[in-house]
Amino acid sequence: MKLFFCAICILLGTCANAKSNTEKLGDFLTFAVPATAYGSTYYFDDEEGRMEFYKVYGVTMLSTVALKYTVRAKRPDNDDRDSFPSGHTASAMAGATFVHKRYGLAQALPLYAGAIYTGYSRIHVNRHHPRDVLAGTLLGIASAWYFSTSYEKVHIVPMVDSTYQGVHVNFSF
Repeated sequence: MKLFFCAICILLGTCANAKSNTEKLGDFLTFAVPATAYGSTYYFDDEEGRMEFYKVYGVTMLSTVALKYTVRAKRPDNDDRDSFPSGHTASAMAGATFVHKRYGLAQALPLYAGAIYTGYSRIHVNRHHPRDVLAGTLLGIASAWYFSTSYEKVHIVPMVDSTYQGVHVNFSF
């Protein structure tokens, strides 16, 4: 949880330096999307999902930082050498994909729109190359797909042995 809030504080700091409305909205979405994903675990009263979100977001951001300081790719605006991969895009895409995997595509569609806009904004304002955004996208998707499971309220398990054949139904609400 501390990692999540530290990442949000760092990303909020980048919003203060944004110059255009496109950049401001992209910066906002980079923390709004994962914050919404995190909040969804409270909405669904999903403690297990919350633990999975910590893993998803932590692995995404740690991998992003490790790659940034290993690859040292120059940004398109020549500002520094932290271009690859896009942390903004990785953050937003991890949140959107977590919601998709955990709660379904219908709940994730608005978050995917925000994540895609975040990636677009990073290229549009000349902070990232398309490859950086693609790498951030893949990092977010991969970690969410690997570390999260589907949240199901109804579990149906077939039960078969030598003396019994049936179905066990468990419904949680």
